[in-house]
Amino acid sequence: MNTQSLYNQLAIASHAGYRNLTHYPKALWLLPLMLAAVWLGSYLWTPSGPLDLAQGHNLRKAGILAHWAKGDLVILVRHAERCDHSTNPCLGPPDGITRKGQLVAQELGNSFRALDLSHTDIFNSPLLRTAQTAVFAFKDASIPQDWLGNCRHTMLEDMQQHKVDQRNMVLVTHSECFNQLEKSLKVSARTVPDYGSALFVTVDPEDHSTKVLGFLDAQDWKFVMPQHP
Repeated sequence: MNTQSLYNQLAIASHAGYRNLTHYPKALWLLPLMLAAVWLGSYLWTPSGPLDLAQGHNLRKAGILAHWAKGDLVILVRHAERCDHSTNPCLGPPDGITRKGQLVAQELGNSFRALDLSHTDIFNSPLLRTAQTAVFAFKDASIPQDWLGNCRHTMLEDMQQHKVDQRNMVLVTHSECFNQLEKSLKVSARTVPDYGSALFVTVDPEDHSTKVLGFLDAQDWKFVMPQHP
């Protein structure tokens, strides 16, 4: 087949396709609307990420202090800055935290004590970086738990099992545990929560339904939370 013949066939096919489309002018107008509807639907069905409680009045709107007073909060706290991922001076072994992380953990502990820890259970992953974070934040009040060191599949179930009604629970753990819990609750996870970041979750005492309220980075506590005198 020569070039001219091929060109003629393509021209005929193109003209036929255009002629067929002209019989359906409404379809041409509807196509952009259909594409927009598909995009909007996918956007609306995409899980939203956790709320930044330091922004605006988000902490008050989420009722964090009221939930804390009732004892139906679980707060996940990511360990402080780990030594083997930082150039800052180490506190000790490389799998522990840095001296900077020690100070952050101590400040977090002060913020938690301002909330009153008398009706709070505190647990930590047994790995060194989480154990050190828990010690500097809560002294000897935290209890190591193996399930917080390996929570890729059963984080939600383990958390609900250990939550006691009318008592808050603080879990010093790892970013993987944040992500697993958010995934189980169909919340779009942040890439990696910051060191010392806290994820606030409420557990209903009646049916144990669980909801993510938002997150608070370590440096933001002093702006939105009451501080220990």
